[in-house]
Amino acid sequence: MSSSPSPLLTALAAQVMGGLIAGAAIQIIYPPLWTFPLAAALVQGACAALAGYKLESPSWWIPIHIAFTPLLLLGARLPIAPTWYLGAFALLLMIFWRTDQSRVPLYLSTQATAESIKGLLPPHPCSVIDLGCGNGQLLKRLALMRPDCTFRGIEHAPLTWLWARINTAGRTNVRIHLGNFWHTDLSPFETAYAFLSPVPMAKLWQKAQSEMRPGSRLISNSFAIPDTPPAEIVAVADRRRTQLYIYQTTAGE
Repeated sequence: MSSSPSPLLTALAAQVMGGLIAGAAIQIIYPPLWTFPLAAALVQGACAALAGYKLESPSWWIPIHIAFTPLLLLGARLPIAPTWYLGAFALLLMIFWRTDQSRVPLYLSTQATAESIKGLLPPHPCSVIDLGCGNGQLLKRLALMRPDCTFRGIEHAPLTWLWARINTAGRTNVRIHLGNFWHTDLSPFETAYAFLSPVPMAKLWQKAQSEMRPGSRLISNSFAIPDTPPAEIVAVADRRRTQLYIYQTTAGE
């Protein structure tokens, strides 16, 4: 099975196509627009967004395409030293790390989600893992609600991992690790929680089925596993109208 192109390569292609389309359109329809660089940049952004849509980029790339060139133009006009741009890029990289490869943005779970997950945990002490724990706030809340359980979080972005470590400091039943959850053995856990994206869900289910004990649960926030009906769907009472998809493992494969 051939892999789909990197989102960054798709975004680059959309920007290039947007520039070519916008340049040709302006030159043919209204050349005086070149004297208004910001307006021309907005046209390029709109064309890049359209190209991104046609290339089936994730929906959250569309506003990025629209704003990229206009913001680049405005930023170039500001009296800001280049080192500040480098610092901002490094900061964003430390927070989001290689989202282009993982295709999993940074999502944060709500208090209402934590309360719903608490209701899904077994009454006896158990082990829970958060696959991509972000700032660790969900695990902190669950650790307070269920001090008899142990919670483990895996986060691959260095700054977000540090945030989670600080956020959960002092909680003896929470451990936060820096790393890739694909390299983490899920067999010790009765419950695995994930708030990822549609892209990795089928692969994650295969991992859970092959590693977790029969009867264990995989809880997915907002994103269903394709072609696999959940054992249960829990509607969370929050502003997002979050849905938790509950899957129960059957036997190791």
